Amino acid sequence: MADKTTTRTYETPPTDRPISDAEAARAAGLAANEHIKIASGYLRGTLADGLLKHATGAISEDDGQLVKFHGMYLQDDRDIRAERTKKKLEKAYSFMIRLRIAGGVVTPKQWLALDEIATTYAGGALRATTRQTFQYHGVIKSNLKRTMAAIDATLLDTIAACGDVNRNVMAATNPAQTGAHKAAYLLAKDISDSLLPKTSAWREIWLDGERVVGGEEVAEVEPVYGKTYLPRKFKTVVAVPPSNEVDIFAHDLGFIAILDETGKVTGWNVTVGGGMGMTHGETDTFPRTADVMCFVEPADALKVAEAVMTVQRDWGNRKVRKNARLKYTIERYGLAAFRAEVETRIGKPLADPKPFAFTGNGDRYGWTEGDDGRHHLTLYVASGRIKDYDNGPQLLTGLRRIAEIHQGDFRLTGNQNVIIANVPAEKRAEIEALVDQYGMLKGASALRRNSMACVALPTCGLALAESERYLPSLMDELEASLASHGLQDDEITIRMTGCPNGCARPFIAEIGLVGRGPERYHLYLGAAFDGSRLGKLFAEDVTASEIKTILDPLFAAYARHKQAGERFGDYLIRDGYVTRTINGPDFHDHTGALKSAA
Repeated sequence: MADKTTTRTYETPPTDRPISDAEAARAAGLAANEHIKIASGYLRGTLADGLLKHATGAISEDDGQLVKFHGMYLQDDRDIRAERTKKKLEKAYSFMIRLRIAGGVVTPKQWLALDEIATTYAGGALRATTRQTFQYHGVIKSNLKRTMAAIDATLLDTIAACGDVNRNVMAATNPAQTGAHKAAYLLAKDISDSLLPKTSAWREIWLDGERVVGGEEVAEVEPVYGKTYLPRKFKTVVAVPPSNEVDIFAHDLGFIAILDETGKVTGWNVTVGGGMGMTHGETDTFPRTADVMCFVEPADALKVAEAVMTVQRDWGNRKVRKNARLKYTIERYGLAAFRAEVETRIGKPLADPKPFAFTGNGDRYGWTEGDDGRHHLTLYVASGRIKDYDNGPQLLTGLRRIAEIHQGDFRLTGNQNVIIANVPAEKRAEIEALVDQYGMLKGASALRRNSMACVALPTCGLALAESERYLPSLMDELEASLASHGLQDDEITIRMTGCPNGCARPFIAEIGLVGRGPERYHLYLGAAFDGSRLGKLFAEDVTASEIKTILDPLFAAYARHKQAGERFGDYLIRDGYVTRTINGPDFHDHTGALKSAA
């Protein structure tokens, strides 16, 4: 089927660039969250007082919005919610805490400290997220300040890991490209530090720091964010081709390294306007893959990052939160107008993008030697859950033992896996012995190695269906199906989320499953293996028991008719099973199966 062309009418860009005092003038008609931010005293609200209310494990509704900026969400255990309600008990409230770790790099000393925090306050497990950081689950309110103090002692923090700000900045993890990876990491760290909120509220509330003298109106400002911060969350990543393991097209802002013949970074292509979240049944919300906007020299990258974010700060929709992400701003005003405004703010024209190519968005498992002679081991971690599994890998204990003797560092990947990085050649055998002792290299199928799942039930309040707890059993079924067609070694991306917010980025997986209700999912097919194209809704409200039944004949057809090197998502489009999605506004058009598998 030919690609659909869409004629778009763009709005005229606003002329009042800075937010400054215009925030108050624009307050009428703003979304509720905007009023909460304006009245918060730079993210303080009543959090300090709420922590002293021991009669409840919760905090106020408004503080529940503000605490996201501090890196946490209020949750409850939904598995026992009905039982507690029946007994007239309060919900089993706890907090999810997410760290800010630019580029996902931690030292062995930090790893040991984070492990201890998990075993002391968070149920005995570390969880690597899809945003290249750690998060803790099940931290009760009375332990919040202790947990935050312990995190601070590691020289890490949780500031801006959530909320309407620039969140944890991801970076390429391929340690074989040592120089390029270092450049990507340094850019990610610079962006993270530069675009960090400047409020002292985090240190005051969680570490009993002193309040700025003179009142926040006089003594404190947010020079980049202002009182209302951003209209919605803002996610930034840095990629190094040929690997797209950070899923650059799924994020608001991205930098793609352009390398010379020696592998040195000569500059960055800048992408804007990606994002995964949507709302079921509301076609004015949709996932979108980012546009490649321009090329920038290394010296201009940080200025461009700030300019892109401040244009979104000023142009983003502050009246309707569901349409507040940068992807909708680009759709409203057009890429050309957006680029022109970025050029105005940095004071120079931007160059057109340079050629680049990605080959996939998965990780490279096993040992790799970097171009500096150091060794790196990538471990598969199911759904990022670092724990000791019954009759399985002893990841928590094994990685703790490795951290005790490791002379390099650890790197989290955007696919929820762990790299034991920068191992000197003479230490490799010692690391290998511990990996073998704790079963950390137990085999995982090609399908599992390319899988991701969000946490979903029982803790996420947005989840409509299971994800992390269900995906392993589903993959058991799908692995058997693939093997029956001789496809057990084929790399196919599969991702599952409990709701359409898309935290595991299912809309750019070749097989995407998005929770619709208890044991019901929307099935999306036809995305690109390298993460550059969205899938299309293939089947609605599929029950868990129907998923294999629907996919098995498609696997059979793929096995019979695929061309050399052809990926599963590409095949389904070529052979007419599903329509190609061009981009966000096209996402909801021409959905459903175009034909049955013969």
